Amino acid sequence: MFTTIHSATVLGVEGQSVTVEAHVSSGLPGFSIVGLPDTACREARDRVRAALLSSGLRWPKQRITVNLAPSSVRKVGSGLDLAIALALLVADGQLGEDVLTGLGAVGELGLDGTVRPVAGIVPAIDAIDAAEIVVAREAAHLAGVVGRGLVRSVSTLREAVEALAGESPWPPLPPEGEPEVPSFVPDLRDVRGQSAARRALEIAAAGGHHLLMVGPPGAGKTMLARRLPGLLPALDPEQSLTVTKVHSAAGLALPGNGLVRTPPFRDPHHSTTMVALIGGGAPTLRPGEVSCATHGVLFLDELGEFSPHVLDALRQPLEQGSIRVSRAAATVVLPAQMLLVAAMNPCPCGEANRPGHCRCSDRDRARYRRRLSGPLLDRFDLRIDVMRPDTDRLLGGSAGESTAEVAARVVEARRIAASRGVVCNAELSHGELEAATPLERGARNLLDTALRVGSLTARGLTRVRRLARTIADLEGATGPLNAEHVGTALALRSDPLARQEAA
Repeated sequence: MFTTIHSATVLGVEGQSVTVEAHVSSGLPGFSIVGLPDTACREARDRVRAALLSSGLRWPKQRITVNLAPSSVRKVGSGLDLAIALALLVADGQLGEDVLTGLGAVGELGLDGTVRPVAGIVPAIDAIDAAEIVVAREAAHLAGVVGRGLVRSVSTLREAVEALAGESPWPPLPPEGEPEVPSFVPDLRDVRGQSAARRALEIAAAGGHHLLMVGPPGAGKTMLARRLPGLLPALDPEQSLTVTKVHSAAGLALPGNGLVRTPPFRDPHHSTTMVALIGGGAPTLRPGEVSCATHGVLFLDELGEFSPHVLDALRQPLEQGSIRVSRAAATVVLPAQMLLVAAMNPCPCGEANRPGHCRCSDRDRARYRRRLSGPLLDRFDLRIDVMRPDTDRLLGGSAGESTAEVAARVVEARRIAASRGVVCNAELSHGELEAATPLERGARNLLDTALRVGSLTARGLTRVRRLARTIADLEGATGPLNAEHVGTALALRSDPLARQEAA
């Protein structure tokens, strides 16, 4: 007898629809899975057999063939176990022929018959076109955030079989978990001094501009970066679903009610490999840290200690907002619309700005400087010095503006950007940029001079205009950009490492 059921596997951050076909016929007893399964998928044979016997069900002593269609797509992971088991029971006649009509299933089976959740449940459910979808009890609310079909949750294979056979009702859904509790974000009020750095942080949050901070150890670079997520507005429904799908595919913990609603903050260690940062590696081509920071902040502390070839892999994501990962078996496009914030010392010892204290040779400083390629440095819209604050400010200075006060201005600046059809000014296309950033004569002369002396590239010109537009939006200025807006943008974009080298 032959039957089918819908299921899905995950590749990158997208679900791949799979039709599980089961055929039971006379012949020598055996079990084979075809359709390009990986090792974990082929091992379903032993998990399904043990789960059926542990659940008091019969294992067919006949020839069993399971096909995973389409055969051109590689199937990875253990999420097809539940669908294989249910299809096998119908093909063997232990369940009615029509019980799988309009039904989908995703879940891993334990040897005792328990149904377990799998990583990537959100994108997997999004790929299943079925009226009802059976998942593990722990994954019920994650499956529900997609809104594809009626979610049925079970704890064991036996529960699913009894419900399909009409012997008992479907188990009720578990109570909805607590919504996401925003992790503690330190307040910007705690930062003493650093007025220039605080302003750069506000501009970065308002316009989505990548930020590089260069300064000695203890100046407050990391402290500033960790306060940036509190300035960003909450995710809208579309962004929330995208981030939830990425985190689900990456196997990261999700809130009790399923949806991630606050901008993520990822801060990988400087020993991170290219695969861990960019994505790929596993058969599922899992998203890396860049993708996990989508619609949030990616913070690279001690930027000068990262491997140069790892840093250069960031060029395409910073320019295009996505990553194309190609392997022999498949090609996936991973999202990468994040705000990059990086911090580094001016030299290996960190004291290049203090004459007589720096222990580095000219060769050491030059080698350290070369770890950041020119094309990568050109993609930072904001490049600022962060010096150690004065003692008087540290011990007795007044507190600055709070995160809430600055965040209110950021929200208003993003509202203005939304009126131009983008989330933030960093997303303005070349056509939109011409309409949004007309230039006064003085502003045009400044840009002309910077281009002629070679301190500004064509890419840099676009980024300076976007940056100047954000500065003007924060000031509430409308109309053409003036020389002050453009001059401030050029100053905030100057290379602090080159200044240190010249000094």
